[in-house]
Amino acid sequence: MTTPTPIFLISLLAALVAVLLAAATDEGTAQVGPTGGEWPVYGGDLGSTRYSPLDQIDASNVGELEIAWRWSARNFGPTPEGNYRVTPIMVDGVLFATAGSRRFAVAIDAVTGETLWVHRWEEGERGRRAPRVNSGRGVAYWAPGDGGDSRIFYITPGYQLIALDVSTGRPLPNFGQDGVVDLMENLRIPEGVDPVGTIGSSSPPVIVGNVVVVGSAQVSGRRHFSPAAIPGDIRGYDARTGDLLWTFHVVPEDGEPGAETWGRNSNEYTGHAGVWTTFSADPDLGLVYLPTEAPTHDWYGGDRPGDNLYSSSLVALDVETGELVWHYQLVHHDIW
Repeated sequence: MTTPTPIFLISLLAALVAVLLAAATDEGTAQVGPTGGEWPVYGGDLGSTRYSPLDQIDASNVGELEIAWRWSARNFGPTPEGNYRVTPIMVDGVLFATAGSRRFAVAIDAVTGETLWVHRWEEGERGRRAPRVNSGRGVAYWAPGDGGDSRIFYITPGYQLIALDVSTGRPLPNFGQDGVVDLMENLRIPEGVDPVGTIGSSSPPVIVGNVVVVGSAQVSGRRHFSPAAIPGDIRGYDARTGDLLWTFHVVPEDGEPGAETWGRNSNEYTGHAGVWTTFSADPDLGLVYLPTEAPTHDWYGGDRPGDNLYSSSLVALDVETGELVWHYQLVHHDIW
């Protein structure tokens, strides 16, 4: 089986959508698809409806579409990208995406296919050892309500959160340390576990209001040589400053609700149970939803008796505080 060439194929008609829909209706909410011809969030809207109300292309004219331009990701990174999984977002006539195994952030003119800017973060050995060395799934966009600088956020393979100026692609110096927040800081790292090569991310954050919510992806799908691993805790950061606002413990600590579901004190060393995929949210309710994964080990649960909350669950958090609102565990004591 051959792998499809990683390109964006934009039809002439589709390329004109960004211009033609400038006067489109503004009706609808964040849960019924994006408006104005844009696609500002990975899932279309924060509710991940993946629905567009555009109707210019239908059964009567789809056969007339022609390729207007191609944009290739094969020139990004040290090796050809054969597992390209990006969903570009589109804001104000510009596509934003990630590309290449080093995960460049790129801005592309939606009408012409011209590359407007590129940002690359050199991570050295930390990036090469990352558990998810690939293009990632894309970026996130944030526009402050006070007229300040709009931003593009993305997470590097080596697990760093970067904020870029939407117009120039340059890191914003007032965010974190010169535009970068090291996501390996403030982790719960068991003794003897090296976070480099152990934890990273392949999905963009979700932004609700002024909070950037970040998950993680870790080594999975194989036998682990120790029951100790880093919990995939969910964290919320200030979109303006990069300050850590809250942390939700996917593996509860002693005294927290759910800790009693981890037998033999296994909550003290068990990890994973994080969110490696994308989030959904409801901005009206102020909730972000976490589809959590299994805890370590994937194939063996003898080191962690009990139901193991909040692994393999759907969890709703207050996006402003990170506090648990409700949860539903889909699989008790998951062994995949």
